[in-house]
Amino acid sequence: MIKVEKLTKKFRKNKTKKETEEFYADQNISFQVDSGEIVGILGPNGAGKTTLLRMIAGILEPTEGTINFDGLNYQEHEIEIKQNIAYLSGNTKLYDTLSTYELLKMCSEIYNVPSEIAEDRIKELKKVLNLESFLYNKIANLSTGQTQRVNIARCLIHSPQYYILDEATTGLDIISSQIILDFIKQERDKGKTILYSTHYMEEAENICNRVIMMNKGEIIHSGTPEQIKKDTKTTNLRDAFFEMIGGVSNEE
Repeated sequence: MIKVEKLTKKFRKNKTKKETEEFYADQNISFQVDSGEIVGILGPNGAGKTTLLRMIAGILEPTEGTINFDGLNYQEHEIEIKQNIAYLSGNTKLYDTLSTYELLKMCSEIYNVPSEIAEDRIKELKKVLNLESFLYNKIANLSTGQTQRVNIARCLIHSPQYYILDEATTGLDIISSQIILDFIKQERDKGKTILYSTHYMEEAENICNRVIMMNKGEIIHSGTPEQIKKDTKTTNLRDAFFEMIGGVSNEE
């Protein structure tokens, strides 16, 4: 279980050469993700999704609020928590001179995964993420979809409990996207705790047990996709989002 309470992140930016001003990327965010559940974080670019996930992954320190993983917090259990997290960022760069296999072996060593267990884990990931045809190819020679599957595999080599996935399928073709989505659902069914950020509303309807809709750093609605569509009298999450913010012009 991941429990977030009153999470806030404040930044400072330059207003002029001599003046700065403060702004909130996220403000007063609270929610819970249970084991065996996929919770989607939905919203447009600039909604605060990535900042939120970076705080939950322990990369950014919150200005205010608390984050707990099955009762553990970063202040007292940082290493233990991070050893059980899979964090996927949309802008992660891989060592493109390595092969897929070499990268996964290197990541297993970073997480202190015993060699025999690492080999079994690579075999499992090779199967479920369809890595077979390029397991020994250099990452520099892979397609965008293949590279993203490798990126996901390196996050999962240590068999984590908590998944924090930021825009996992952005820019991918339909086949690569479906391979990744099917894998995420399989991990949910194994009891993993999954946070999944996306701006693809249809994708969220397909895989998420619940969704949290964000706009301008705040939660504007949360619930199951069906609940949100019912509350907004719409037939899909895209229309539901625009109904809540008053239409497209509100964002322009």
